[in-house]
Amino acid sequence: MYDQIREDKFFIIFYAGVTAIAIIASCYLLFRRANAIAPDVTPPVHLRRWTAAFFASIALNHLWYMPILFLTSSEDILITDLIGGLLDCMTVIPLALVVLLTMLQDRKRPLWPVAVMVAPIVVGNAWSVATRSYALLPMLYAYFLLMGIGFIIYMVRALRQYGRWLRDNYADLEHKEVWQGFVVLVIMLLVFGNYTYIYEGRAYIYAMLGGFAVLICYLLWRVETLSDLSVPLSLNLPVAEPVSAETEAEECCALSQATCNNIGALLQRHCIETQLYLQHDLSLFQLAKAIGTNRFYLSQYFTTKGMTYNAYINDLRISHFMSLYRESVDDHRPFTAHQLAQESGFRNYNTFSSAFKRKTGQPVTAWMKAAERKQAGLEGKDRHERLG
Repeated sequence: MYDQIREDKFFIIFYAGVTAIAIIASCYLLFRRANAIAPDVTPPVHLRRWTAAFFASIALNHLWYMPILFLTSSEDILITDLIGGLLDCMTVIPLALVVLLTMLQDRKRPLWPVAVMVAPIVVGNAWSVATRSYALLPMLYAYFLLMGIGFIIYMVRALRQYGRWLRDNYADLEHKEVWQGFVVLVIMLLVFGNYTYIYEGRAYIYAMLGGFAVLICYLLWRVETLSDLSVPLSLNLPVAEPVSAETEAEECCALSQATCNNIGALLQRHCIETQLYLQHDLSLFQLAKAIGTNRFYLSQYFTTKGMTYNAYINDLRISHFMSLYRESVDDHRPFTAHQLAQESGFRNYNTFSSAFKRKTGQPVTAWMKAAERKQAGLEGKDRHERLG
């Protein structure tokens, strides 16, 4: 393989360019405090650092492999290649897994299982270096695939839990969900196994190198557009008088009907009547503070009602949108659906459109046309009654 690309100057330039991209991305995440990609988003600091380490590992490993393009001795190529594989397994693979786990902010997950998972690969590659042999690589590749599949199964389950946690605690999910980054990194992990253990000619290596360039750019964008959910947003919220609460030992029990009615009344007074639901990024914790209860009771209240916190806030915003629409039509004011959605608390029109369809069973445009026909019918009936 190396004989095929040694004389390819374009490949060497491309290889050096991808290495430079990884170095620049790593330095950006480590040393630039401000967010140049999404200035209005504050990403998690620890995620930035782990991702910077991941990019640095890619750059350093590329630098390690670079001399192999100029070596002619088969023995030198063999030992350089084997050591490079060992470095990959000790740095790039575990750091990729850590980045995946760090993206999930519902709880702090232990990272030691990552070391346990990659330990057999590291030991196997170390043995290959010591014996200067590729004999173990088929077994290591099989283990890598099994490890990747197991990790994917774990992450699918963790992502489902994370999605529920987001819907239970946040009104706006923009800049919070991570499934796209998860899919990309999982593909990268599986492809990396092929890149490490299987060589299929020059076109394959070009494709893999281009894939790394795309991955670095995409992951940099994903990290910088992911909100840090450990830092509560500073909103000036009204705080109601705290309600009486049962003891902590009773928190695992279902709320009584009287408590549910009390929380419902507090929501009506301090959220609906004040239109607090129009606040962007209003979290469950902030709403609980505003109405004078705790997060657990409020969460239990929504569970009792068979809805998530996200659905509750979105329903209020959609009802507000409908009211604004009818008022605008009655007053003959010019408007757009995007404008009314933004005034109703939605930052993203696609989010509004999806939530609207889930609530009403029809797209926004279809509902607006039906409302116009209904309004026209009522006006026609009023004119007929006046003339009659």
